[in-house]
Amino acid sequence: MTPLDETISAIRPADQDAMARAREHQDRLTKPRGALGALEDVAVRLAGAAGACPPPMPVPAALAIFAADHGVHAQGVSPWPQEVTTQMVANFLAGGAVANAFAASAGASVTVVDVGVAADLPGAPGLRARKVAYGTADLSLGPAMTADQAAAALHTGVETARDLIEAGARCLITGDMGIANTTASAALICAYTGRDAAEVTGRGTGIDDATHQHKIGIVRRALEVNRLRETDGFAPERRDDALRALAAVGGLEHAAIAGFILAAAAARVPVILDGVIAGSAALAAVALAPAAAAYCVAGHRSAEPGHAATLDHLGLRPLVDLELRLGEGTGGLLAHPLVSAAVRVMHEVATFDSAGVTDKES
Repeated sequence: MTPLDETISAIRPADQDAMARAREHQDRLTKPRGALGALEDVAVRLAGAAGACPPPMPVPAALAIFAADHGVHAQGVSPWPQEVTTQMVANFLAGGAVANAFAASAGASVTVVDVGVAADLPGAPGLRARKVAYGTADLSLGPAMTADQAAAALHTGVETARDLIEAGARCLITGDMGIANTTASAALICAYTGRDAAEVTGRGTGIDDATHQHKIGIVRRALEVNRLRETDGFAPERRDDALRALAAVGGLEHAAIAGFILAAAAARVPVILDGVIAGSAALAAVALAPAAAAYCVAGHRSAEPGHAATLDHLGLRPLVDLELRLGEGTGGLLAHPLVSAAVRVMHEVATFDSAGVTDKES
């Protein structure tokens, strides 16, 4: 049995009894029923994930930023040079990125994982050197990764999640860095949801109309070249096809994030998803193990159009909608205090009976 098989086999469906007890507990708290809206749903979801009511507090939290480059960058889908991936990794490690500021605010640790940066990086505190390849191949010309590369990147994500959990993390947050990775994300979203490229391909870090149309064309070409359409007999619910799609049009960071999500689910630890890159990786994870969806919380809704389609497919409701499109884990970090607050209510708010407060008439 491969490490991936072992991880997937350890994932259990959400505990329905714990969820029912969480709903009943919510209804006994000193507030009108349903008054906390989506936060009540978060608390119930985490109870189901943990198999306990109330669920454990999701602290401390750990952010993992998976960094990798993309061969499709050569097609002119991004105005940013590929070297920015390397430069931003250095910025993360120096503590100078938005993700670092948000992580400090949330009290989350930051780990940067080189799973496929197209340059040799010097060792540094906080950096995990797990390079599978120096970036992917061009997904518009053929598979972005070999099956072995995709498997190695998945394992990197699994290993990272396990290590962070063993070190004490009780909530994981996805992060990413990779110039041109929204192109790969759009292709993954098309493959796993069946949506058209024009519907889910956004402007990434900012491109003009002509480049946007070109990017849509590149995504369509990738799906055609790699035979990831229903007319090709492709069916993402089949495990072999799900893995093939990830290797064909995903990035090394997408595969690593998918493994990260699967390992979190196997350990019954919640994982807060960031934006469209994390969402597209979650589609891969859930295609491989449908029960993994129960362990995911949507941190926010990205400005990228494909993210809304992704959340709809996964059945997740975003906690924050601020038109963010940065990545790095920023949306997940902003959502973490909300997730913690939702669980703290379950631990600390009095019930009508214990507080001697009169409930409304039934």
